[in-house]
Amino acid sequence: MPRTYIVYILASMKNGTLYTGVTGNPFGRMWQHKNKVHPNSFTARHDIQRLVWYEMHDNPVSAIQREKHIKDWKRDWKKRLIEEMNPTWRDLSNDWGL
Repeated sequence: MPRTYIVYILASMKNGTLYTGVTGNPFGRMWQHKNKVHPNSFTARHDIQRLVWYEMHDNPVSAIQREKHIKDWKRDWKKRLIEEMNPTWRDLSNDWGL
C-alpha cells in the first residue's frame, strides 16, 4: 500500500493561531500534537492542536512544496482555504478517533 502524505493546518481555536505542517504519518503526528510530545514546540506552547484543514499527497516532494507555498500565504488566504473545507473550524482529527 502506498504511503500517504498530508499537508495540514492546525488552529488553537476558531480564528486562532495557525500552524501549517506536513507529515507522512498523519495519525502519529496528530497524536504528538495533542499530547504535546515536544513541549517546547510552537504548537505545544500555543496550545495548537485542532486539525482544521488537510490535503493528501501521494509523494513527499509535492507535499513539502505545497506546505511551503501555504506558509507563504497571507492569513486571510489560509482562512479561506480552511473555511472551504471546514466552515465551523471543527477538529477533523476527531473523525480519526483522536
